[in-house]
Amino acid sequence: MSDEYELAIIGGGPAGAAAAIYAARKRLKTIFITSEWGGQSTVSIDVQNWIGTPSLSGTELAANLRKHVEAYKGEWLTIISPAFAESITPHDDSVDITLRDKTVYKAKTALITTGANRRKLEVPGAAEYDQKGLTYCASCDGPLFADKDVVVVGGGNAGFESALQLLTYCKSVTLLHKGESYRADKISVDAALANPKMHGILNAEPVAIEGKQFVTGIRWKDTKSGKEQLLPVEGVFIEIGLIPNTAWIGSAVETNDVKQVKVDPKTHRTSHPRVWAAGDCTDGLYHQNNIAAGDAVKALEDIYMNLRRN
Repeated sequence: MSDEYELAIIGGGPAGAAAAIYAARKRLKTIFITSEWGGQSTVSIDVQNWIGTPSLSGTELAANLRKHVEAYKGEWLTIISPAFAESITPHDDSVDITLRDKTVYKAKTALITTGANRRKLEVPGAAEYDQKGLTYCASCDGPLFADKDVVVVGGGNAGFESALQLLTYCKSVTLLHKGESYRADKISVDAALANPKMHGILNAEPVAIEGKQFVTGIRWKDTKSGKEQLLPVEGVFIEIGLIPNTAWIGSAVETNDVKQVKVDPKTHRTSHPRVWAAGDCTDGLYHQNNIAAGDAVKALEDIYMNLRRN
């Protein structure tokens, strides 16, 4: 068992990095635990919506986050990386974080920022053309497809939200959904389908991504007739769900039906009074890099006030 810290931060994406910097500046004795740096955007070739930087690659974003956090390493901030958290055990007056190597770190509070992974499209060509016309982030990569024909795969809220973004600058947007009805809110569905550049296809199951150097089309099958068709497009946006990185949490804090950590949107405190969470691992309505960082700062401010009041 290590010495006790005031705060343990688990996760090295934008949320974790933002919280670590704020914690060190506020002189909270903090331990920062991460298996990797940068979060989901590390695979992006060109990130254009990270505030303050017009354009950078995902690897550059990760390197910048790491450099900024490591600048505060020292008396107030201890960095353990690469390290994998295996479990979290909250107590009345502290929280234990157990790593895969069985090392246990104790802190008065904990902030979970372990993010999520995009559910991958498992069809031929999807892996081959990932970041070569196929992407999992419309807000990150959408502007790169201005005046082009694109397709969105997914009929939930995320799919239609992406479609609405893409309609701003794409030549046309086709949405493929394998179900018989859309799962998104009716207001989003109606708004998207009312646009003359938008076309929705139900009972449409993707079967392959085709291309040369970059994507040239998506092949899909009508689940009722079994007939396959090729849709020529230059961009494929996948919105078939997020898988939060919360399996390691177990039942330590309350999660929803898809295992996202439930948080108070005002403070980002979880169901346990000594544990907070921020970013893509939570049940927040929207998930983006800038939102994750802001939510983590909000959580950190609440953690700081909680510690200094008690």
